Amino acid sequence: MKKYRILVKPALLAAVFGVFFAVHPQKAAAEEFFYKYENGDTYRILSTVQEDVYVDRRLIRRAEILNRIAVKVTALENGAGRHQAVFQTSERTISQPNTGSSARSNSRGNTAAEKSFRWDREYESVFDRDVLGYYTIDPKYYMPVVRNVPVFPGRDLKPGEKWRAEGHEMHDLRDSFGIPNPYRIPFTADYTFLGQREWKGSQYPAFAVSYRIFFEPEAVPGRIWPSRILGASDQTVYWDTSMGQAVGYEESFRMIFNFSDGMTVEYRGKAQSEILESERMDKEKVAQDINDDIKRLGIEDASARVVDEGIAISLENIQFQADSTALVPGERAKLDKVAEILLRYRDRDILVAGHTALAGTEAGRLELSQGRAAMVADYLIGKNVRTPDRIVVRGFGAEKPVADNSTEAGMRKNRRVEITILEN
Repeated sequence: MKKYRILVKPALLAAVFGVFFAVHPQKAAAEEFFYKYENGDTYRILSTVQEDVYVDRRLIRRAEILNRIAVKVTALENGAGRHQAVFQTSERTISQPNTGSSARSNSRGNTAAEKSFRWDREYESVFDRDVLGYYTIDPKYYMPVVRNVPVFPGRDLKPGEKWRAEGHEMHDLRDSFGIPNPYRIPFTADYTFLGQREWKGSQYPAFAVSYRIFFEPEAVPGRIWPSRILGASDQTVYWDTSMGQAVGYEESFRMIFNFSDGMTVEYRGKAQSEILESERMDKEKVAQDINDDIKRLGIEDASARVVDEGIAISLENIQFQADSTALVPGERAKLDKVAEILLRYRDRDILVAGHTALAGTEAGRLELSQGRAAMVADYLIGKNVRTPDRIVVRGFGAEKPVADNSTEAGMRKNRRVEITILEN
């Protein structure tokens, strides 16, 4: 079975965009939650998911998923905020039982745990959200997965008070089942204001969100489709009153998809998310500083440049064994020098991208470039340059050449690994 894509727990990917928490002095025991936006507001959100995947009640994979979300408020109208967001998902296998030759094994074919996270997919989205939390969004967008959670009743709340509202999840079933549009799953969410709760050593106002799903969708002609969907999500959300937004959340979830061909796919797991803060990067200065370091350290065939995502350090003609992801021993000394540079920017996440020359098949180039990038990422993790959740791996094959592949000199330049110090 191809890897089925559930996009993507945690359920509150949508919940941490600019929520404002207000305390009314004249009513100290009662508090009101509502959304507040300012034009130009930016957010960076990191969510992590620990997930077990079952097919026909058999555990086939344990995985960890990272969701990095960059959001900017670009306009305001009647208190609602227009959001432009980029959702980037990556994952790694924690363990996978030996499924032999079964077609339902993981698409990568790996059975061992992986150190680094592999880039999976990137989504762009534009949506409006009003002061109570309700979305206006074109149905073509896959993200955020969860819509209209959390929403608020527009009145003062005391600890223990409850409210209820409709919401829905949107899922991407293109890769596995050929369903071309986001798949909509409705639910009713129950809320309880919990008062003060502890999150990472500090006290915050918090509320619980819980919903259950029982949904029997209509048939999709000519395709396998989910004939029944069951689910449960239980969350605790924490707000930072000084920041005026969510500081984080925790969730446990379970989703069961019964498909029209009789197959059952189940996801169980836990998730958490938090807002990340870092100062804006002076890209031109950082690139110049890194180029100075490259010269000082004597790193051959390397250079740094400004890119949209941050600063890319290009390692041209990095040497691997022929048709392999194994580094030539001498290249480790080069990576040690690069590690020295990266340690100066510890607060920034890293993308390691592999590139090949134009040789072999497209699929083979893509697999080789990703494997080589993963080897470099794993080496940096082993040197404690970053923890695994701070590095993402992506392979491009020969999609982005920087030189002419018809010459040997050009092919050497194209056989490269790029390490990008990310702005967001």
